[in-house]
Amino acid sequence: MSRRLAVLGLPALALVACGKTSGGGASQAAALPDDMSLGNDAAKVTVVEYASVACPVCGHWYKDVWPSFKAKYVDTGKVHFIYREMLVGDTDEMTTAASGFLLARCAGQGNYFKIVDAVYSSQPGLFADPRGVLLNIAKSSGMTEAQFDACVRDPAALDALQKRVAANAAKDNVNATPTFVINGKSLDAGYHPLSDLDAAIAAASKS
Repeated sequence: MSRRLAVLGLPALALVACGKTSGGGASQAAALPDDMSLGNDAAKVTVVEYASVACPVCGHWYKDVWPSFKAKYVDTGKVHFIYREMLVGDTDEMTTAASGFLLARCAGQGNYFKIVDAVYSSQPGLFADPRGVLLNIAKSSGMTEAQFDACVRDPAALDALQKRVAANAAKDNVNATPTFVINGKSLDAGYHPLSDLDAAIAAASKS
């Protein structure tokens, strides 16, 4: 079954498949106007995650590490967590991710992370039937099918997403997901257990 969704065409961004490449540059620690974030924005440590909701490695991290990370650092106000949307992989993967992000944005800022959580939780079923899975998530949040279609086909919203991705990827040298940047210092791209983040956050807290 095709993994492509009926959204407007995506350009071929210069990004590689998720979790395959290491590297990355210094990141801007402060939240950008279009960023989505959680936690204490005055915290001493800012953790930026560049991720795609259609990236299996990101989904693995979300299921394994995110609950403990959120409870330990975000919910306690120790970390300001900034999530930046990326589009990686082949055209189908980028289209699926774009549709997931557009859906999350349409749900509103207060529900953004609920939708992102639901999309990650839907893996691997997301890859077999992306439209069906995302439509079910949309309906569970109170949207109709017509509203869902209008959301993921919105040319202005898609253009804004593409511009965010391209600008952040170029500015911060992000070429793979997930990429974590802690107080401006990038970890190697890919899956990181909580112990890696513990060490990086501890070091950032002392600097």
